[in-house]
Amino acid sequence: MASNSNLRITIERNPSQSRLAELNIKCWPKWGCSPGKYQLKFDAEETCYLLKGKVKAYTKGSSDFVEFGAGDLVTIPKGLSCTWDVSIAVDKYYKFESSSSSSSSPSC
Repeated sequence: MASNSNLRITIERNPSQSRLAELNIKCWPKWGCSPGKYQLKFDAEETCYLLKGKVKAYTKGSSDFVEFGAGDLVTIPKGLSCTWDVSIAVDKYYKFESSSSSSSSPSC
């Protein structure tokens, strides 16, 4: 069975306002959670921008983790299972990649 070692969370620290505008982030849905540990499985690629919070994400079956928080733009690959260890409550915008790559989204 193939391992998930090639699945990596990527983090863009403090993206510019023009980058956020280009992504149309303010149109994305919002999600939040309180501190705690969460087992998550991503069935689609997710891009999220954290407004608040601090997270250590541990890849399933590994002691590797990445840390991200407020002001970070994070991309989580499809098929990744991980545990989020949330030390500061999270508030984020998020978007799942749809199977068909749509052109620019309508303004909200």
